[in-house]
Amino acid sequence: MVAIVDYGVGNLFSLRSSLAAVGTETVVTGDKDLIRQADKVILPGVGAFADAAALLRDTGLGQLVCDLAAEGKPLLGICLGMQLLFEESLEYGRHPGLGLIPGTVAPIRDVIPPSYKVPHIGWNALHFPKNKPVHPLFRHIQEGDCVYFVHSFYGANCEDSVIATAEYGPELTAAVARGNVMGVQFHPEKSGPVGLAILRAFCEEKEAETC
Repeated sequence: MVAIVDYGVGNLFSLRSSLAAVGTETVVTGDKDLIRQADKVILPGVGAFADAAALLRDTGLGQLVCDLAAEGKPLLGICLGMQLLFEESLEYGRHPGLGLIPGTVAPIRDVIPPSYKVPHIGWNALHFPKNKPVHPLFRHIQEGDCVYFVHSFYGANCEDSVIATAEYGPELTAAVARGNVMGVQFHPEKSGPVGLAILRAFCEEKEAETC
């Protein structure tokens, strides 16, 4: 079973529908006991980093996510959920994240050409680092397959954890991983067959000894 963490932020039910489409039993819940019982955990999210981080902190769900990651349970952050995995965000101030992925969430406006729009909205091809094996999260897709993005901030200073990029002027972080902790900046639940293939690969992940 996959638990989608419900902490008041995220497109939860389209994600649940996508997981059902790949044959995965799913629960959308903020109940800590149910989340502990799950084989895998997804942290979704849309909106402002500071608000989402405060909700995770105030509900205790952030600490639970960190504890389960440390125990080796496969964890996937999606969009803002990926950004929350980082050490901190520079979104309208400086805000601490969960610290599961080394790096900082930074504005794309600082690195993209002036003519490019913010937020970045649309379909972009995934590129895999040439100096690393293709991550198992992408075992069912190909280099250059397109996924759907909606974001104004990106993962920076995280080169060791990057497992995919997408071009929007420069190459921006599209996905990261550190052991059993994974994150994607794009929305797999809005990315058609490619997104479903990525979710299916996550559902096949085995529990690790440590993150």
